[in-house]
Amino acid sequence: MERGVLFDGQPDWLAHTLATVDHSCAEASTILPGGRLVRQGTGLLQFEPGQPVNGAPALLLSAGVHGNETAPIELLNRLVDNITTGVLRPRIPLLFMLGNPPAMVAAQRFVEHNLNRLFQGAWKDYPDGYETRRAAQLEATCQAFRDRHPGPLRHYDLHTAIRPSRREKFALYPFVEGRQVPGTELAFLTEAGIGTLLLQHQTATTFSSFTSESLGAESFTLELGKVHPFGQNDPQTIAKLEKALIRLVQAQPAPDIATDQLPETFEVVHEILNTGEHFRFHIADDVANFTEYPPGTLIWEDDTTEYRVGPEPEAIIFPNPKVPVGHRVGLMVRQRFGE
Repeated sequence: MERGVLFDGQPDWLAHTLATVDHSCAEASTILPGGRLVRQGTGLLQFEPGQPVNGAPALLLSAGVHGNETAPIELLNRLVDNITTGVLRPRIPLLFMLGNPPAMVAAQRFVEHNLNRLFQGAWKDYPDGYETRRAAQLEATCQAFRDRHPGPLRHYDLHTAIRPSRREKFALYPFVEGRQVPGTELAFLTEAGIGTLLLQHQTATTFSSFTSESLGAESFTLELGKVHPFGQNDPQTIAKLEKALIRLVQAQPAPDIATDQLPETFEVVHEILNTGEHFRFHIADDVANFTEYPPGTLIWEDDTTEYRVGPEPEAIIFPNPKVPVGHRVGLMVRQRFGE
């Protein structure tokens, strides 16, 4: 394939994405031995197989919703590179998305607004800016893909974190009333080297929440370890995930996974919100995700309310007191046993 057809002379998709953040990127397409690859805009690629496997779920893959989370960005770029060179021939429809290219260029989490809080139409409630427009574009792109492929749909939104974690890789399953995690997805997480699953407790405005609630996808936010600059990631740290995704896109049979190998499951028991100027957060700035606290530990308080750990130990994830009033400071979670 003439790689310049889609990448305008750039060496790969990532380089093209970083080079086109300041101007519009027209649609372009090319025919590959196994199907058709369409560039739908900056950081947006769709693959349509010539002979798709009947009944196999279509797949949305996103990374870079936070621009400095580079390991999964590089993973998607490797998959695209293997498709364009013919090394990988997908048998299912695919949509690849690099969420926040300007933040990727700036090596920042976001430019103006946290993109992963702007979905489910939440972008309408913020001042106009790149991230609000990008959230609307990503929603529309995913909706068009869903309209084209009304059958089973999966979405994996890939992230890494600045904060360390006592459980390095974990998955978040968006809340949808009455829904349970399918066994096939639990097995995929195990295959991908993700040993912890967190069940979210309420609807949210994250990307995976949008695709699960509005598009009916089996969606997960996957947290895959530590943030590093471009070029400083060790691909071996997410090699199991990469291998599992390659199997999925080729619609190959899943490996057998024993029940006792499935992820350990946690559930949210309390969402910590910044209540205003009198809010006091009693968690150290450098605490790792999934740090556990014994019953009775004071987690936060203000002049009228306090939260203490209940009768069983609870762990904290995503602690960040430097958020606006009304925004999430962290989540208290508890392990489920006998799942």
